[in-house]
Parts: sequence; structure tokens; C-alpha cells
Amino acid sequence: MRKKLIYKILFILLIAGISAYFTFPLDKRINLGLDLQGGMHLLLKVDTSHLSDKAKEEAGDRAVEVIRNRIDQFGVRETSIQKQGVDEIVVQLPGVTDRERALDIIGKTAMLEFKLVSSDPDKLKEALSGTIPKGLELKYMQEDGAPILVEEKAVLTGDTLTDAEMRFSSGDFNEPSVSIKFNSVGAKKFAEITAANVGKRLAIVLDGKVQSAPNIREAIPSGEAVITGRFTTEQAQDLALILRVGALPAPMHVEEERTVGPLLGQDSIQKGIKATIIGASLVLIFMAFYYLLAGLISNIALMMNLLMILGGLGILPLLFPGVSATLTLPGIAGIVLSLGMAVDANVLINERIREELALGRNMRNAITNGYARAFSAIFDSNLTTLIAAFLLFQFGTGPIRGFAVTLTIGLISSMFTAIFVTRAIFELLLNFGIIKNSLPMLRLIKETKIDFIGKRKIFYTISLILIIAGLFFYFKKGPAAYGIDFAGGQLQEYSFKDTVDVDKVRLALKDIGLADSSIQQFKDNPKVILIRTNEDKNTAITDKLKKTFPASDIQILRIERVGPIAGKHLQEKAILALIWAFIGIMIYVAFRFKHINFAVAGVVAIIHDVLIALGFMVFTSRPIDLLSITAFLTIAGYSINDTIVIYDRVRENLALNRKLTLYEVINLSVNQTLGRTLLTSGVTLLVVIALLIYGGDVLNNFAFTLLVGFISGVYSTVFIASPLVLALSRKVSRR
Repeated sequence: MRKKLIYKILFILLIAGISAYFTFPLDKRINLGLDLQGGMHLLLKVDTSHLSDKAKEEAGDRAVEVIRNRIDQFGVRETSIQKQGVDEIVVQLPGVTDRERALDIIGKTAMLEFKLVSSDPDKLKEALSGTIPKGLELKYMQEDGAPILVEEKAVLTGDTLTDAEMRFSSGDFNEPSVSIKFNSVGAKKFAEITAANVGKRLAIVLDGKVQSAPNIREAIPSGEAVITGRFTTEQAQDLALILRVGALPAPMHVEEERTVGPLLGQDSIQKGIKATIIGASLVLIFMAFYYLLAGLISNIALMMNLLMILGGLGILPLLFPGVSATLTLPGIAGIVLSLGMAVDANVLINERIREELALGRNMRNAITNGYARAFSAIFDSNLTTLIAAFLLFQFGTGPIRGFAVTLTIGLISSMFTAIFVTRAIFELLLNFGIIKNSLPMLRLIKETKIDFIGKRKIFYTISLILIIAGLFFYFKKGPAAYGIDFAGGQLQEYSFKDTVDVDKVRLALKDIGLADSSIQQFKDNPKVILIRTNEDKNTAITDKLKKTFPASDIQILRIERVGPIAGKHLQEKAILALIWAFIGIMIYVAFRFKHINFAVAGVVAIIHDVLIALGFMVFTSRPIDLLSITAFLTIAGYSINDTIVIYDRVRENLALNRKLTLYEVINLSVNQTLGRTLLTSGVTLLVVIALLIYGGDVLNNFAFTLLVGFISGVYSTVFIASPLVLALSRKVSRR
């Protein structure tokens, strides 16, 4: 026995050592998501509408290759560029906050054409009057806006370019320009064109815009040319980079953009760490105070659980190269839920041990029986949530997938620490004689004898009133209830040196035609404002604000832009992820408890909690966005976990008390587990309240939604799920 225990302890130490190795140092082992470290996330759509069927098939892969080459030469490290579907590309640029330059480098098609200019003034006059001669195009010079007529068909394109570099012109102004070189085929053709058109002008057209149109004084056999256009040094360098890499196969549009400035990312990290430390400390203090020695053992398991989650994020890319293991804000939500379920597992075990001791068992038997009786509830609740997490990963988008990854790691870790680690510690203490005949614990909530089921109609009515009221206001608000993730539009968040006057900001926006923009100022931080617009006006807004508030040291905290198509896509994916999670939970619960009534009642309770949380978000004018969906998923996972614990006790009592009716068994089970339900939920709410108070503006909506949902989860477990099992069973009996 002692030998087996030694092997257990060595195995635990090995797991702890591996987890610590892949956790520390944190800044090197754990990759932070863009919402924490700052950077850009882009969803690009390749416009293949004018390509042939064969070209459409190759356009996506070619675009990924071109973008990757451009970004590599741009100097961004640890980028992620992935093709999504047929014509979409996801680009992630950690640390990049110069959005205008990044968008220009990534999105510029870089279609370079050389077109002969018509020197006929009559044709130009005719074109300006509205009748463009056949075979010609009316263009305007980029330098001075002068109109020129060019031939529709290019005499030469950039396909034969071999090099492009920035250089300074030799004139008086020494302006930056871009020197280009052709390969042998291009050089020969360029020489023939210039030789045949001496005295004419040759327009250099980039993405449909005439950069310059110099006169051809003589044949140019060298295969070299110069593009001018009043560039800044940076613009000339970027243009040279783009031309060297090559043109995109088709134009691209930004369907979704999320740019997080370094200040906001750092602020999110600091506030997230502070909230987590405060919440975790409160949990550890409570567990140690309430369960005494058993609480200290639970705390060791909880700390190891957190270590294993962080270590899992570090080791996951090595085990599964295709799976992202970055820590994001939704990922933090997954950790919160998994730690909540870890607390629940430890509370279940401690309460079961207490029950066994109360029945007169000796210490060793009480611990053995306590773990055996708690195992089925822990296993079922964790496995149910794991099924939901798997389906969320399969059908969810990026943020929801990040939630699913951390939740999965956390659930596996919590089962290991609660069942294996704490058991080994108890056995170790027993063998050393540290615990013998008693295991003192406090008991604040004694077993009740309340007729919960008899009051079910009252609570059904209360729930229906709240849900109907919430849905009424939700549908009344319509698209206004959504954040830009689902409604589309653009959001800009700015930080000022001092408290900003919103009226002055509104006047400034009015001057640039954005009087209808939504402006929000945070009460707890009046130096920050949030501006929502229907289109991309960031550059104009930023320039105007800096001009209006010159001494305010304005910093861009974040920019989010979602097109209507991308918004609809995100909304559909989020709903699909929720639906599949509900289906997965229903199938497993029905299988495990051998009756569909338990499954239906459990899922109805989950939907109840999500709708209650949704209603309170609408009541308090909080926007529904992707982080809200993550909160709904967290609520669903926690709610079904709580419900399954009662189901497990119902199953046990049905076997032990065959003379009792189902009504009496359900009432008995709810009363027996009420203390555990209140304890677990109360302890988990300590973390949520810490997130709400100290987590900052970004996590505030998320924490508020969790607070409402977790409270509703306790309520629905007792007053909705349990009575529904009885109601559904009676209907089946009548049939």
C-alpha cells in the first residue's frame, strides 16, 4: 500500500514539474492573444468575382503566399496567416498598431501597369464632357489631379518585375521614389515600347491610379524605370516592398478588423491579473476557513489545477500543432469556469466525507466512500461540459474556440486534481497519522426540509415574467441591442491625458460630418471615450481629435470594425455553437440518466439562465457581443454542472428509498444538496465579483453577465430543472 502511494506522489510531482516547466517564465511560455498584448486581427475577403473558375481555386492560396511574403519583409514576428473557407483569409499581427500602414501593405493589390497616354487635346476635352472615346480611359494624376487620357490596354504589366527599391531622386527636391527592374523578357519589351513611342508619355498606373506619366525621350534598353509620386520615405519603402513581393491575384476587402493598442492590452493584463489574484485569494481563504485541514488540501489541488491549465497552454502547440493555445479574454472565462468546477468537485468530496463520518464510519472508510459517492457526480458534470466544449471548438469562431481550449484543459486538470491529487494527500496524512479519527469542518448551512417542488408554480410564473420582459425589450431594441460584432460598424476607443469634455468631442465630430456618431464616456474612467460609427472614419476622427485637443496626448486604445456580412457570419456561428452545445448536453444526460426527462429539464434550465442573463443585459443597456456569447457559454456549462449534481443525488436516492414517490425523492435530493449548491456558487461568485470590480472596462460586461447567470443557475437548478423532471415524468406516466 505504501509503495503504491509513493508511486502516486511521484506521479503527481512529475505532472507538477512538467506543468511548471511549460508555465515559467510566463512571458516566454504563454502566448497572449491580441486582446491582451495588442496587435491586429484581420478577416480579409478575396474578391474573385471577375476571375475564371480555375483562377478562383488558386486565388486564395496565392493571396496567402503574397500576404505572408509582404508581412515577412515588413518585419512582424509570430504572425498567423490562415486561409478560411474558399475566399477568406485570417491575419493576426501581434504588436502591430500602425493600422493604416499595415492595411496598406496587406490590402494593396499592387497591380502595376504601363499605359500610353493620348496626346490628342480634342479627345481629352470630349472625355471631360462625358463622352470617353472608345479604347481610352479618363484618369487623374495622383500628384496634381490633372486629367489625362490613357489607353485601356496596358502595353506592359508588373509580372516581369525582378526588383524594386526606394531611392532619392537626383533633382533639386531630392524626393523619395521607387526604382524598378525588369527581367530579360520585360526589359526587351520595355525597350521596344520606349523605342517605338519616343516623344509620347507613358503612364505608370498602380491599382488603377496614375502615379506619374513621364515623357519618353529615348529608348530605354536597361530594363529600369522610376516611379515618382510625392511619396514620403515610408510610403516609398512600402511600395518597393509590395512590388518586390508581387501583386495579389485579386482585390481584397477587410470584412473584420480588431486593433488593440499596447496601452489597452497592458491595462487588460494588469486588471485581469489583479482581479484573478483577489478572487483566487478569497476562494483559498474561504476554503481554508470553512473546511480547515480538508480546505487546505483542496487549496493545494486548486493551485495545482491553475498550474496545469497554464502548463497545458504551453505544451498544447507541441502536442497538437494545429491548435491555437494563446491566452485571450475568452480564455480567461474558460479558466474561471474550470476553477469554479474544481471548487465544486472539492466541495462535493468534502461534503460526502462529512456525511460518511456522520454515519459513524472510521476515517479511512469515510474518505474511501466519500470519493466513491462523489465520483459519479464529478465525472458526469465534467464530461457533460467537455462535450459542450468539444462542440464549441468545432462550430465556434476564434474567441469561442479560445474559450473551448482553456475550458477543456481546465476540466481535465480539475478532475485529476480533485479525484487523484487530493486523495493521495489524504492517504499520505492517514499513513503518517496526521489525521486519525476526525476531520473537523465548519457547517454554516444545515440540511433543510423545504417543500421546493410544492412552490414550483410560483417560480415558474416569476421566471416566465422575467424571460418575457427580457425578450420584449430585446426585440424592441432590435439591432441596437448588439455590439459591432453582430451589428457591424466601427468602434474607436481613445485615451486622453485629462478628463475629456464629451460635448467638445461631439462638436469636433460634427465638423467632419459625424454628428450622428455614438459617444460613450466611462464613469469610472472619464479620460476614456468610445466612439461608434457606421463606416471606417478612424483617420479623420483621430486627426480631428488631435487638432481639437492638442495637449491631451491622445492614444488609440482599440479599433474594431466588422462588415455586415462578417457580423451576420459571426452571429450565425455563435448561435450554431450554442445549439450544438445544447444538443450534446441533452444527448449525454439522457444516456447517462437513462431518461429523456432529465435531459430536457436540464437543457430548459440552461436556456432559462441564458435568457435571464440576456434580459438583464438588455435592461442595463449592455451590448451583446462575442464576449457576451462566451459568458452565455460559461453560464450554460456551470448551470448544467450544478443541475447534474442534484440529478446524481436523485438517482442515488431512487435506489436507496424505493418507497418514496418521485416528488419526495426530488425534494429530498434538493434539500440534501442545497448547502453544497449555495457554497459552490457563493465561492465561484467571489471570483466573478472580483472580475466585475477590478477586471476593468473590457471584462465588466462579461463579469456582469456571469454574475446574473450564476445566480440564475442556482435558482433554476432548484426551482426549474428539478420540478420539470417531475412534471415531464407525470406526462409520460399519463401516456
